[in-house]
Amino acid sequence: MSRSSVCELCGSSEAVSLTEVSPSDASEEQSIYLCANCKGQIECGELDETHFNCLNDSMWSEIPAVAVMSYRLLHMLGRQDLVDMMYMEETTKSWADAGLSSEEKLVYKDANGVILQAGDTVVITKDLDVKGTGFTAKRGTAVRNIGLVHNDVEHIEGRVNGVKIHILTKFLKKS
Repeated sequence: MSRSSVCELCGSSEAVSLTEVSPSDASEEQSIYLCANCKGQIECGELDETHFNCLNDSMWSEIPAVAVMSYRLLHMLGRQDLVDMMYMEETTKSWADAGLSSEEKLVYKDANGVILQAGDTVVITKDLDVKGTGFTAKRGTAVRNIGLVHNDVEHIEGRVNGVKIHILTKFLKKS
């Protein structure tokens, strides 16, 4: 199968087209083949986390444009744990960082003003009723491997009692 016959992120062969990974010189080396599903989600900025589980594989691509796109998408999804595992040559890493928008560079802080990063462990500082679940997230509960909520520095996401929830940062402290 040629490089152009499948999406280089998810492997789909539906409506595949070449897409530039900016900043680029418009060459095929600085572009990636994407299916309509991946391209549509990337362009609108609303990523389906389940669909993009495919990044667990594409992040290891030897094609720099694929690695760069995987890196950026993992940032957008708040998957710092996977970003930290990636290895890229210095020039490729600079290219990847150059394309991160200001929203990926937002600063998230806990109740004490300590900077939070994706993958951190935090402790809940107040009993919180969790809407739609029927339980209360108790004070002192540790939330491990947090994710940063896209474009909202007042919330993080994490799992409490096996349920993925959004929590206001003002009710958290980094542990």
